[in-house]
Parts: sequence; C-alpha cells; structure tokens
Amino acid sequence: MGTSLEPPGWTDPGWTCRDECKYECMWLTVRRYQQGGHRVPQFHGKWPFSRFLFFQEPASAFASFLNGLASLVMLLRYRAAVPPAAPTYPTCVAFAWVSLNAWFWSTVFHTRDTALTEKLDYFCASAVVLHSVYLCCVRTLGLQRPALISIFRAFLLLFLAGHISYLSLVRFDYGYNLVANAAAGTLTVAWWLRWCLRQGRRLPHVWKCAAAVLLLQALALLELLDFPPLLWVLDAHALWHIGTIPLNVLFYSFLMDDSLYLLKANSDLFKVD
Repeated sequence: MGTSLEPPGWTDPGWTCRDECKYECMWLTVRRYQQGGHRVPQFHGKWPFSRFLFFQEPASAFASFLNGLASLVMLLRYRAAVPPAAPTYPTCVAFAWVSLNAWFWSTVFHTRDTALTEKLDYFCASAVVLHSVYLCCVRTLGLQRPALISIFRAFLLLFLAGHISYLSLVRFDYGYNLVANAAAGTLTVAWWLRWCLRQGRRLPHVWKCAAAVLLLQALALLELLDFPPLLWVLDAHALWHIGTIPLNVLFYSFLMDDSLYLLKANSDLFKVD
C-alpha cells in the first residue's frame, strides 16, 4: 500500500514529517477498518490513495498531465494549420492556453493536495468552463455582432472575478462551486448541440463538436460515482480525466476544421465583393 515508515526524502519533495505521520496513520486506520469488516472511510472528504513516489493521486495526476499534453499538441497543430487571419483564431488559441493552464494546476493539485493547489485547480477549471461558454458564443453569435460579444466577455470576466472572490474571501463552498460550474457546463452543451443540429447539413465537420460535448457530458456522470479507488489508485475522478484525453483531441480537431471553413468562407465573400 505504500506505507513505509521511511522519512521524507528525494522521492517526497514538500512532504513534512507531519504529512508523513498523517499518511501512515491513514493507512493504519484503513487496515483496522478492513480487519473489522467495515467499509473504508473517507479522510477529509477524500478516499485514501496509495502514493507513488511524491504523487499523492498518481492516476489523476498522470491523466491530467496527458490531457495537458494533448492540449499542447493540438494547439501546435492548430497554429500550424490555421492562419491568424481566421475569424475565430484568437479565441481558439486563448481557449487552448486557458485549458493548458488548468491541466497544469490539475496535475499539481493531484500531485500534492494543499489549500493553495486546491484553490488554483478549482479556479482554473472554472476559467475553462466560462471560456468554453465564451468560445461557443463567439462562434454561434459573435462573428457578426462584435458589440454583443464584448458585453458578454465583460460579463463572464466579472462573474469569474466574483466567483473567485467569494470562494477566497467569504467561504470555500464546494457545493456552490459544483452547481455554478455544472450550470455553465450544461448551458454550453445545450448551446453547442442546438447550433450543431441547425448546422449539421451545411457543415459536415460539426459532428465532431456534437460528439465531443455529448461524450464529455456523459463522462461527467462519473463524478457522481462514489467508490474506493481500485488498487487504491484508480477512482471515478481519475477515470473521468482519462476519458477526456481523446475528447480534447476531437474538439480541437473540430476547432481546426471550423476555423479553416470560416477562413475560406470569408475569402470567398471578399472575392464576390
């Protein structure tokens, strides 16, 4: 189970003796519960995980890293394939950087869970959710209505600032954070799907967008599962992160196809004019 009593060393950067004692006591408690035939408890709202080297939740940390790597690779492919003149180029590139930042802090948080890394993980995840709403608005409404998109962008930035301020200065409310992100995510999924259904016959590449958002919503249901980690490593949250890796690739592929389509459509429009 990874419950050696050796002191913190090069494999455990940032782990103090107090942290080691809490870790060892956790596993001692787990063994006592198992010996008594009782259900393994959660500790401070989290299941016990068997640490690997200095990775506190190795499966989730590795999956977060792979999601970040997938985002980076697809960002490089996007920039290589799509000229900056494409109408949605800046929004798509910004979305990729916001996502990369979120996956970085997700990796850090699952490597070492502290009050600071938890907040950074949650706040950066909220930024991705809101930027997803913004990206959807830009693509479906904002290309012909720049004033509208400016107002909507300001609203989202104010909402994010208020969200972070409340969680930081008033109360770190897990329930509120979950509801706020779930509501924004559901809005984005419904918005994208409505647009995809209306554009499906005219734009054959929108199936990638519809598939990505539907599968992402289905994978999010894993977060509702609540079971002790398999082999004390693989839990529902890790499975969710693993499942989002190919969906990242699929969605960026849609963004690439759509940006090239818009670039060609604008070029043809200029030729007609």
